[in-house]
Amino acid sequence: MRRIDVLHKPFKSFSGWKRRTRLKRVDGFQIVLIALLSVLAVFMLLPIVYIVNHAFKPYHELFVYPPNFIVREPTLQNFTELFVVASNLTVPLSRYLFNSIVIAVIAVIGVTLVSAMCAYPISKHKFPGHKLVFAVIILTLMFAPEVMQIPRYLAVSHLGIMNTYWGHILPLLAMPVGVFLLKQFIDQLPNELLEAAKIDGAGEFLIFLRVVIPVCMPAVATVAILTFQSSWGNVETSSLFMQDDEMKNFPFFLTTLTNNQANIVARQGAAAAAALIMFVPNLLIFLFLQGKVIATMAHSGIK
Repeated sequence: MRRIDVLHKPFKSFSGWKRRTRLKRVDGFQIVLIALLSVLAVFMLLPIVYIVNHAFKPYHELFVYPPNFIVREPTLQNFTELFVVASNLTVPLSRYLFNSIVIAVIAVIGVTLVSAMCAYPISKHKFPGHKLVFAVIILTLMFAPEVMQIPRYLAVSHLGIMNTYWGHILPLLAMPVGVFLLKQFIDQLPNELLEAAKIDGAGEFLIFLRVVIPVCMPAVATVAILTFQSSWGNVETSSLFMQDDEMKNFPFFLTTLTNNQANIVARQGAAAAAALIMFVPNLLIFLFLQGKVIATMAHSGIK
């Protein structure tokens, strides 16, 4: 009997392997779906491919008609032109980049904390009028950015933060989208988890830092990406609140490359190179945190 069992074991394992492979088999609908998604992914990659190729095109390819999607004679002349233009300015290019990096880093940290500290009490403490407060926050999403320019300018002017980094950062701290995403994510946290932390002696601030924020990291990462994109490419604060060129950021410098030119050809190569420099940080940040973004959109919550 033992010998028969031993002989039958390989056949049993083979049949189990066959069942597992049958479960993993892809049907026709999934094949079609994968093919469609692959085509869509390639289509969405086209702008990225274009902006990278555009930065390395020589001038005779920048203005050729019909335009070339892929660069045929790549060159670094556009980047050389960018640094030549920057060297002739009263403010060095490194100053614009430094301002943009400082503004983006502080804005990401500030918006994430402010949005989380606003979303947590609305979601879990249910104070009187919390629904009205959240409704007002959602209502602000309906306002166009142009409507807020004059009130924002008056607020910054009366606070006396013109020509300072705070003039760049404070207008960005109020981010209704961040509050909405974090509030919806915190709603999924079980109250029993917070009660257990209180029984262990944790205060509200400790619960917020050690329980709420770590569990909501996917939503925090999403808010960080959105904040970085809005602050890194923001031109409004430099145009409206900054009179000194030393306090303006890199996106503002990018807009001045082709302004006040006698023709539309001059400095287009430098503008293409600067556009690639502006795009690369956004791409890297998204690729680094894209897993968290997918988890947020799927409303994963606690596993």
